[in-house]
Amino acid sequence: MSLKGKRIGFGLTGSHCTYAEVMPFLQQLVDEGAEVRPVVSYTLQTTNTRFGDGQDWIKKIEEITGFSVIDSIVKAEPLGPTIPLDCMVIAPLTGSSMSKLANAQTDSPVLMAAKATLRNWKPVILAISTNDALGLNGVNLMRLMGSRNMYFVPFGQDAPEKKPSSMVARMELLRDTVASALEGKQLQPVIVEKYKYMNE
Repeated sequence: MSLKGKRIGFGLTGSHCTYAEVMPFLQQLVDEGAEVRPVVSYTLQTTNTRFGDGQDWIKKIEEITGFSVIDSIVKAEPLGPTIPLDCMVIAPLTGSSMSKLANAQTDSPVLMAAKATLRNWKPVILAISTNDALGLNGVNLMRLMGSRNMYFVPFGQDAPEKKPSSMVARMELLRDTVASALEGKQLQPVIVEKYKYMNE
């Protein structure tokens, strides 16, 4: 499926170490002709880390998409009724935001955008990056995997010896996951050997 002309919401939550990995695939959606509306969490907006300053990332995101970031719950709410999306991507999705999404909490622009998209029965595509997917957050991961209109970028353990509970999406498959989700299909397989893939 071509993504040309599709209106895609793209949410980024606070996995700061993953932003550089995500940017090329955000660019890929834009290059294919999608209208990408960026949505950023409060954490991204206000946190500076060794991986970069929040405001620098916002500038980069706006340069790629050509749209100002949606940075508040009030600004995100119209993505349901007024500016409907064909789908919503969250990449990266942290464990904290995953837990809130699985338990119907809407306390950030990204989660509001996801809720607005689900209200219109449109797909939400999740690219996880969490240190506790195989720990306490496992129940939330499974809840979302069993939820209607939720699709996952295939993911696997990224550092099984040092962080055995950590799982991260294979971002290279983001575009294909979006295309499949728009057809109502989950890209398979969902569980992949990310560690092996990254170190071949």
